[in-house]
Amino acid sequence: MEKVKGELLYEGKAKKMYAVRGRPQEVWVEYKDSLTAFNAQKTGSFSGKGAINAQITALLYQRLKDNGIPTHIIENINDHEMICEKLRIIPLEVVTRNRLAGSTAKKLGKEEGTPLRAPLVEFYYKDDALGDPFISDDQAMLMGAVENRQDLEVLKTKALAINKVLRAEFEKAGLELVDFKLEFGRNDRGEIVLADEVSPDTCRLWDLKTGEKLDKDRFRRDLGRVEESYQEVLQRLKEKSK
Repeated sequence: MEKVKGELLYEGKAKKMYAVRGRPQEVWVEYKDSLTAFNAQKTGSFSGKGAINAQITALLYQRLKDNGIPTHIIENINDHEMICEKLRIIPLEVVTRNRLAGSTAKKLGKEEGTPLRAPLVEFYYKDDALGDPFISDDQAMLMGAVENRQDLEVLKTKALAINKVLRAEFEKAGLELVDFKLEFGRNDRGEIVLADEVSPDTCRLWDLKTGEKLDKDRFRRDLGRVEESYQEVLQRLKEKSK
């Protein structure tokens, strides 16, 4: 039976989420063309950006599924819309770092690009009004972000498993995964499932040969060639997936 988009449930910075008529456990996700940085203090857009991110996410989430990592995607509708499992989102951004970059490198007084001996997993509390602050495991428990401490270990374990798969996929495309942000949710069966997206919006991606940045830092730092860089990431991934 053909699925029908229902009423708008939520609109965020990068996506709109709609009900799926007759299917209360599913949501219809539409990727927007908007670009935001610094908690939407800087905004922009380019035509087709949502479609690029949706296609990158669909491709990479399929690779994760192939490696036994469940995701929220059920099916793709077109190049910028998909049906996803409805989840209770865990209010944590789970950031995995393979190198130090951006504000973290600055905070720690390290040169951008400093490699790490092992991937570092960090939690940030999802609250735009607070600026999505870094929080410790104990603070995550204090804020009620998860039901128990074991959930935090599950998030770390999943993030490291996802990192392993994504690093390999990006490496095939001539890209280094410097760091990236993930979001997770819990389904009605109590399982913690990967949600949101993996794209140049949520990853730092550097060309393996030149070190050129091919991600949202081009927008954050006014480096230019934002649209071209997003398109290049998609094209490289498509070519290496054939």
